Amino acid sequence: MSERLQPGDVAPAFTLPDADGNEVSLAGHKGRKVIVYFYPAALTPGCTKQACDFTDNLDLLAGAGYDVIGISPDTPEKLAKFREKESLKVTLVADPDKKVAESYAAYGEKKNYGKTYMGIIRSTFVVDEDGKISHAFYNVRATGHVAKIIKDLGI
Repeated sequence: MSERLQPGDVAPAFTLPDADGNEVSLAGHKGRKVIVYFYPAALTPGCTKQACDFTDNLDLLAGAGYDVIGISPDTPEKLAKFREKESLKVTLVADPDKKVAESYAAYGEKKNYGKTYMGIIRSTFVVDEDGKISHAFYNVRATGHVAKIIKDLGI
């Protein structure tokens, strides 16, 4: 398990397939600010709420110079279904072996209803134009999280 990332850390590089099977890499966004968020599973209530919130605020975020990439352990096929069903506009990428989630410390021990298990820790990272972490949010709530990021970033 990786140590939690802090502002100033270099964001771990990644190249993952999107919902259409095209490769998306963090390096491809160099020179732009990127919001990278990890969520447990497509087509679940909390993750749908969060993805819809990002989609609803995408124009605002893009206008302020931010790209948004959502990462989950789902397959590209499931991500495509999620995107179509919810009319999502954010870039969704698949991390089925959870290696990228691990590199961001967004995969680890979770507790739910008294049970402990390994899973995706809902987390969001803001990466600056130079590929460094400017904000790291762990264990975020799906509801209200996007509004909080917008406020924290002063958009």
